[in-house]
Amino acid sequence: MALSRAERCVARLLRLLSRACLALLALVARGPAPPRAVPPPGHPLLLLPARRLAARLRARQVTCVEVVEAYVERIREVNPLINAVVKDRFEEALQEARQVDQLLSESPGNDCLEEKFPLLGVPITVKEAFSLHGMPNTSGLVNRRNVVATSDAAVVSRLKQAGAIPLGVTNCSELCMWYESSNRVYGRTNNPYDLQRIVGGSSGGEGCVLAAACSVTGVGSDIGGSIRMPAFFNGIFGHKPTTGVVPNDGQFPNAQGVRTSFLCTGPMCRYAEDLELMLRVMAGPSVDKLRLNEKVSLEKIRFLCMDHDGGSVFVSPVDKEILQAQKKVVEHLESELGVQVQHVAIHKMKYSFQIWSAMMSSKDSDGQEAQLFTDLLGDHGKPVWPLWELVKWLVGMSSHTLPAIALGLTEKVMKLNPGGNAKLVSMGKSLQEEMEALLGPDGVLLYPSHPTIAPKHNSPICMPFNFAYTAIFNVLGLPVTQCPLGLSSEGLPLGIQLVAAPYNDHLTLAVARYLEEAFGGWVLPGKV
Repeated sequence: MALSRAERCVARLLRLLSRACLALLALVARGPAPPRAVPPPGHPLLLLPARRLAARLRARQVTCVEVVEAYVERIREVNPLINAVVKDRFEEALQEARQVDQLLSESPGNDCLEEKFPLLGVPITVKEAFSLHGMPNTSGLVNRRNVVATSDAAVVSRLKQAGAIPLGVTNCSELCMWYESSNRVYGRTNNPYDLQRIVGGSSGGEGCVLAAACSVTGVGSDIGGSIRMPAFFNGIFGHKPTTGVVPNDGQFPNAQGVRTSFLCTGPMCRYAEDLELMLRVMAGPSVDKLRLNEKVSLEKIRFLCMDHDGGSVFVSPVDKEILQAQKKVVEHLESELGVQVQHVAIHKMKYSFQIWSAMMSSKDSDGQEAQLFTDLLGDHGKPVWPLWELVKWLVGMSSHTLPAIALGLTEKVMKLNPGGNAKLVSMGKSLQEEMEALLGPDGVLLYPSHPTIAPKHNSPICMPFNFAYTAIFNVLGLPVTQCPLGLSSEGLPLGIQLVAAPYNDHLTLAVARYLEEAFGGWVLPGKV
């Protein structure tokens, strides 16, 4: 996997530019630092997984109103610091809580309630890109600032029918296509472990609100790592299901053309046990494809490990603490389960960013072109010209964020080399076949969730392609679970991706539950 001399030169140049950019940002950002982290949650009800909370509610050990009030109080306490919940529905949530308490007081038994309403009374939050009746649905686009959802997205409707109570909607990046959740409609969301750090994107508000104990579980979407990066940066669990199992209907922007095979809707949770519960509800009748009822013997899983992508010239080197955390996982699996973790080197992973970009802009099997990002920026209005928007941005007149403009420019550049893109699409399909054969029916790959620990605000613009560590699995169609692995020396979350072959979600979820028990899972922010 050695780099050629030309690749090494390009890598050095890009890293020098990245360091210069980061140094400039550090210089500009100098000033009084805000409080480092949010205060830890104090109410014991905020520390219960969804399954246990629902069981306590059914047993009448606590009222639903008490639960919702505890979460409302927590959001009011920390949201001024993190800016994660961009629109709440507290009054409606409390009214729904009273209805749950009334239902429970009139119900003769718990068994039928658990089967019919597995999330009865459980407070949740929803990424603002999904339709939630009565809530804004802008995806951070200024042109849509007056759009209010008149119905529920498919997964939101299923969660409501299962008894969940939405507390509000959470922030995302502009049009859900960047890994810092900041936009011109709602502003920027801050990491609960260090307010000067990013929360990731595009489901960053969701990852943040869960890590801050402002919600029990949440709804995210993922076309390049938009569930897994926020889950990693905020120290929680996030699952990108096998493609096509959970419906994407009712979110903006929704995928068209070939991208329908890459976009996934999935659960985000503080506790690993809640991933399966949420996934069963969100997938509905399609859940049987995932074989979640099969018992998993961890000792019989073939564990594979890859420490980095092989040295992409576009991506930052993997942080030493991330590598150390992954090494500890390998050592634990080998010592406690008696398995032999196989270290692999998959050469094509070095081209993850290029493969993802080419496949995202390719035609589908019917010859339909992928929707242009610049068209989405205009939202059926006037076309957006990226170069002109960049000029406007430089003088403070653009309604778009710099990352969105940069993505529009990148899209234009990619179209200048159709021959090169075709080769990359072919490489991606070859990699997909290679990965599926490697993983087989019993394999789980351990792979870094991101090359760096949560960076400071605005830093992603200096290392824009680092999302390749998550994005590659979208175009490969593989199920992936992001699993937290404690905190770094700076008190920031560490984590790892668990990857399996299509429809083997049950394997990654089982390993996530095991690693949560072994390494502690979610850690309270602000804990001394």
